[in-house]
Amino acid sequence: MQRISGNVARTAQTVAAFLLVTASASCRSRPDSAGGPYGDIVAQAVPAVEKAVGLKFKTPPKIEVRTKEQVRDYVLKQLADTGTIRDIAGQSAAYKLLGMIPDSLDLPKLMTRLLEEQIVGFYDPETKVLYIVQGSPKESAQMIVTHELVHALQDQYVNLDSIQKLTSDNDRQSAQQAVFEGEAVYDQVQAMLGPGNIAVAMPGGWDRVRQTIRNNQSAMPIYASAPMVIQETLIFPYLSGAEFVKNFHDREPGRVPFTDLPVSTSQILHQNEFFDKRVAPTQVSFATVPGVKPTYENDLGEFETRLYLYQHLNDVDVSARGASGWNGDRYMTFNTEKGPAIAWATVWLTPARGADFYELMQRVATAREPAKYGRAEKVVTGEIDGRAVVLLVDTPAGVAPPITIDDVRLGKRP
Repeated sequence: MQRISGNVARTAQTVAAFLLVTASASCRSRPDSAGGPYGDIVAQAVPAVEKAVGLKFKTPPKIEVRTKEQVRDYVLKQLADTGTIRDIAGQSAAYKLLGMIPDSLDLPKLMTRLLEEQIVGFYDPETKVLYIVQGSPKESAQMIVTHELVHALQDQYVNLDSIQKLTSDNDRQSAQQAVFEGEAVYDQVQAMLGPGNIAVAMPGGWDRVRQTIRNNQSAMPIYASAPMVIQETLIFPYLSGAEFVKNFHDREPGRVPFTDLPVSTSQILHQNEFFDKRVAPTQVSFATVPGVKPTYENDLGEFETRLYLYQHLNDVDVSARGASGWNGDRYMTFNTEKGPAIAWATVWLTPARGADFYELMQRVATAREPAKYGRAEKVVTGEIDGRAVVLLVDTPAGVAPPITIDDVRLGKRP
């Protein structure tokens, strides 16, 4: 799922930052400095964050305290942004047509509840201020401050909101968000526990940190009740992003990861496609078709293609294998005389990978039983410029698919 907007996304994911290393972190007590009730935490965290990231703050970070109601009002205002409303509505319609979320789900309401569940604080790149909710326990505040200070430091070297300005480019945005959030996770652990901490450095230590993150996130009631695709897209930047950053530091010591960003979730999931031989995604688009007026367009990327398969086939290994070899996709929702419809085209690195995905898509179509719900689902495969392409068109029953393989266009991604 596309990161809805810079500030909303970061606030949503700061909810997850609350879960980090709670079992391992310790907080040495100091008297508050002149920087407010959390000034001592900031003063203690800044040098540790600078050491972990490998950069110095150009200007001292600012921190302000807000009531929970003020933070909530701010989040709701961000959710009311015209672009945010459009993206949530468009993605909600697409995911419902693809069977990834229930038809009855009110996605804006769910997003609001997720944001409200445990708002402790967040860094706002527009105001350059780290906001902490008034009355937050010192232990919770320390974790949030450390995590968000990494973002504040990132923002002094790169425009942190730049990736949020990517429009209709969900996959690239998800991949780059994973680097920023993954670095905040990885460096938060280093800052709070110390580099080379035995709990992390010993065999299986990092896996235990990852499992702690997932377990603590799952303990949040609203999150735990959300559809699988919402859960996994929210936690992806933390788990897969931190793994990417960890490997980046191992392979590129002395460099910061956000100076050379991945362009697809494939490069996060298969890091050889980033570190060894860069595999650039293919730009997929649809030609103008008479009588078809798109209502929303975006892409899923390999990670959400994997989630799509898992949603319908309920097999982790099959879903991961089926989505590997992804090299680009595009979906387009549109209206017909009988209701909404969607076309989704994917392109594959090899004919064999395309054939595997085509077979799985046929299995999905059988499992979904579209006729039972008044729908018709057509899956076709073919070649464009020697590349394997798979096209799904889902329409109301009785509506002939207006999009064909001939309407799919492949190009070089900018």
